[in-house]
Amino acid sequence: MHLSYESQVLARHLNMFNQCSILFAGNITDSFPQQLKSQGAEVHIWTWYFDYAKTLSKDTYTFNCHCCHQADLIIFYWTKNKLENQFQLLQILAQSPHGQEMLIIGENRSGIRSAEKLLTPYGEIVKIDSARHCSLYSFKLTHQPSFQFDTFWNTTEIMPNIIVASLPGVFNANMLDEGTKLLLSTLNDCHFSGDILDIGCGAGVIGAYLKQRFPHIHLVMSDIHAMALASSRRTLQLNNLKGEVIASDVFSHICKKFDLIISNPPFHDGLNTDYRAVTELITQAKRHLKDNGELRIVANRHLTYSSLLDQQFGSHTVLTKNNKFIVYSVHHQ
Repeated sequence: MHLSYESQVLARHLNMFNQCSILFAGNITDSFPQQLKSQGAEVHIWTWYFDYAKTLSKDTYTFNCHCCHQADLIIFYWTKNKLENQFQLLQILAQSPHGQEMLIIGENRSGIRSAEKLLTPYGEIVKIDSARHCSLYSFKLTHQPSFQFDTFWNTTEIMPNIIVASLPGVFNANMLDEGTKLLLSTLNDCHFSGDILDIGCGAGVIGAYLKQRFPHIHLVMSDIHAMALASSRRTLQLNNLKGEVIASDVFSHICKKFDLIISNPPFHDGLNTDYRAVTELITQAKRHLKDNGELRIVANRHLTYSSLLDQQFGSHTVLTKNNKFIVYSVHHQ
């Protein structure tokens, strides 16, 4: 796996990793931790991203919202979401000993400079390198922060009679985005039954809406983000709804077939545009649909998925559109 710019900068400081245990956290996406482990380093990874976690050996990582691992050195990869960074860093430092050493690395365009303001109240932070459009900071803990997990929950009645719970970094956290709103509008005159899969469930808006309108469906919701999975479970609970919430990278851990697969699929990976997930969603959907099962997705109008849908299903239907979004429907015959 090609090393990210962040890891390339870290590789310039291998002398700092000698004879110490290392905890990686944040937006780590490459094989740098495994490379260090293969060279004899004691390495553990706390990741919130299942697409990354499934590439690792099970004894190497923790995939959930809670960090219970300590190490001599913590290496944190900055994310584009400030509140997500705060949530992760404060959680780690609240359980770390006085004098804990940490390296924080991030692309300059991600807002890495705000690490100084965030961490200064808790210790000494110094910029020690700048290269590959990235900045590397060294931090030493002198004042342990307090951390209360529950204070990071956001709860909003995002639409009438549907309460949505969300943790930092989760899509559809505070308001109903225009794409999801348009997608939900196409469900008003429909009747659904059987098995329904919501891929990329985020805070659980689409799944909760479907389950509330059609209580007899069997609902499965999936996402790659640990915070999204926790948020969707809490959203269902707050609305007294039942559904299965699972970690899956598109269809990686989906075994059954469905009457409806529905999604507002992501096309960004961190700061970059990435069509991998939606391409896999469209190209692999047929094998996860029952006979006459439907795939229904919403997309930005500038993203031309129609040719790919036609290639896989023979034709497509545009259910509705506006000046920004379009809702596609295809059926497995």
